[in-house]
Amino acid sequence: IPQVSYASTAPELSDNSRYDFFSRVVPPDTYQAQAMVDLVKAMRWNYVSTVASEGNYGESGVDAFIQKSREDGGLCISQSVKIPREPRTGEFDKIVRRLSENPNARVVIIFANEDDIRRLLQASKKANQTGHFIWVGSDSWGSKISPILNQEEMAEGAVTILPKRQSIRGFDRYFTSRTLENNRRNIWFAEFWENNFQCKLSRHALKKGSGVKKCTNHERIGKDSSFEQEGKVQFVIDAVYAMAHALHNMHRSLCPGTVGLCPKMDSVNGTLLLKYIRQVNFTGIAGTPVVFNVNGDAPGRYEIYQYQITNSTMEYKIIGAWTDHLRLNTNEMQWPGGSPDVPSSVCSRPCRAGQRKKTVKGVPCCWHCENCDGYQYQADTYSCKMCRFDLRPNSNHTGCDAIPIVKLEWSSPWAVFPVLIAVLGIMATMFVVLTFIRYNDTPIVKASGRELSYVLLTGIFLCYATTFLMISTPDVGICSLRRIFLGLGMSISYAALLTKTNRIYRIFEQGKMSVSAPRFISPASQLVITFSLISLQLLGVCIWFGVDPSQAVIDYEDQRTSNPAMARGVLKCDISDLSLICLLGYSMLLMVTCTVYAIKTRGVPETFNEAKPIGFTMYTTCIVWLAFIPIFFGTSQSAEKMYIQTTTLTISVSLSASVSLGMLYMPKVYVVLLHPEQNIPKHKRSLKAVVTAATMSNKFNPKGGLRPNGEAKSELCESLETQDCVEGGEPREGQ
Repeated sequence: IPQVSYASTAPELSDNSRYDFFSRVVPPDTYQAQAMVDLVKAMRWNYVSTVASEGNYGESGVDAFIQKSREDGGLCISQSVKIPREPRTGEFDKIVRRLSENPNARVVIIFANEDDIRRLLQASKKANQTGHFIWVGSDSWGSKISPILNQEEMAEGAVTILPKRQSIRGFDRYFTSRTLENNRRNIWFAEFWENNFQCKLSRHALKKGSGVKKCTNHERIGKDSSFEQEGKVQFVIDAVYAMAHALHNMHRSLCPGTVGLCPKMDSVNGTLLLKYIRQVNFTGIAGTPVVFNVNGDAPGRYEIYQYQITNSTMEYKIIGAWTDHLRLNTNEMQWPGGSPDVPSSVCSRPCRAGQRKKTVKGVPCCWHCENCDGYQYQADTYSCKMCRFDLRPNSNHTGCDAIPIVKLEWSSPWAVFPVLIAVLGIMATMFVVLTFIRYNDTPIVKASGRELSYVLLTGIFLCYATTFLMISTPDVGICSLRRIFLGLGMSISYAALLTKTNRIYRIFEQGKMSVSAPRFISPASQLVITFSLISLQLLGVCIWFGVDPSQAVIDYEDQRTSNPAMARGVLKCDISDLSLICLLGYSMLLMVTCTVYAIKTRGVPETFNEAKPIGFTMYTTCIVWLAFIPIFFGTSQSAEKMYIQTTTLTISVSLSASVSLGMLYMPKVYVVLLHPEQNIPKHKRSLKAVVTAATMSNKFNPKGGLRPNGEAKSELCESLETQDCVEGGEPREGQ
């Protein structure tokens, strides 16, 4: 038997395999659930609770809502509560406590009957939750007054849904004109009359003292009592007309031209009638089309209401509609306390820029926000990634920026002091060189060994000049020059000093055994020895160039601090700390060897040669470089490594040059310029006489000199320089 319903909205009735003869002119709750899901998502709520009255309507409605929310995604259920058919005392208080367990889930979806809604609002008021919950009610709440009567403040801001309907004016005229006399059809009308007007039709039914009056039959509906059209009147009329149209179409098809039932309709075929019911398509009493889909459901058309309180005026206000999609006028919405701001109902707040979401297992709407720290940046919503080696995260860790490139600037305090020392050193060196050139033929200049002195002064000049190479902006050319000259200046200086000390040592050792001069003590021989020692340094550098060509690199690890904001890329030459030590290693070997010879010749009287000044020079230089090594390697992990190591290296090299310059040449310049009377030639003696005098002086008078003003010293040095010697006590010209 085909049925057409005007009020049943349960989703199960859409099951054509079970309820194949059922049709309805109201949409099923699946549409209502979809409309509620769309509404919740439009309000940017993603964490809600549900309440359902036990039974088919409530449980099916909530199930449909949960199913639709899962299909659409982005919506999670905090609590899903069911109200028993016969709730015990305190049941609603317990429900409110459960709904309050998670204060972030403020929105509550309700599929419940009127009485359950009323008692739930009462329990919320009792729990002092006024304004906390945002109720989203189904059509069972709709725009009814009874569930919220005397607790309107609890319902403020509630959003409800009703199938789209329209008040039928003709029905109002008809129904308000009904009286006891003209009613011919409704057998319950007399009972309605008594309830509506609070009177009794029978005098015998009156009880003394009850206050109930006798009906006069002059009462009128809508005048002597309140009247509001039942919301489903439209659907009742549409349901009746749907059946009527189906029968009419069936009659035209089976009984054409026949008045009344023909034999084909005498026994109605329910299956055939269902076919005609499902095919109807007409405009209903409210002007909307009445049609059925394959499951017998009417299309979903809903109006969205919100209960608002404005200046003591309380009303359900239409704020939108839903027909396949949501249309919402958010400007018309108002929330508890009259606030226009949409209340929040989310499990977790959005993560800030530079944070990733770590979702809670099983609850995709809930997450913890974790910072992308260190050198990480936010790659997407759920992950952080490391920046490339030459990049660092920006201030909010949403991307990567290039790491700034730094180098030692000329204006830096780390550069100013070494440059100042180098400039003063170069000026002093040039002053000594010019003085030696000006007084090139004077005894003191000649006595100092002019050729080796100029070589030594060249090495000292290169040591000072190295400072400028170390501070200049690295490129292929600068890096190549650093490799060449960093060790070359020191090699030249210490090769010359080593040659000098070695010559002194050999002369006096030979003098102890023989009066003949040692081999290879002429100026030319000394230069050959010196340049041979220097060539080893140059050979090592050439081999290094062949194995590993020089280049400038940017080192991003050197200043890769734990704080990315402080990270810097260091522009430098590709000379590692180990390579630097190897580069200086040969110079240090020469320095140590020279120191050994200085120690061996420490017994030579100071008035006879430069052994003691050279000794003091080497001792001081060793102290400088012993201090350099721990400072250089001890700062390898420092953020200021580049500055400290460069400054330490340049100052150490400059100090070594300054020690040599100050101890070996400044006394000579002092005598040459300020005491010219001491810079005069003395009577020359033979090499034998000079060495014998020096040896005897060392034995008998180690603290004094044979002659004042270093006369014996000059004689010895000049004799060694020119190779003057005598045969049988008579002088002979040098070779």
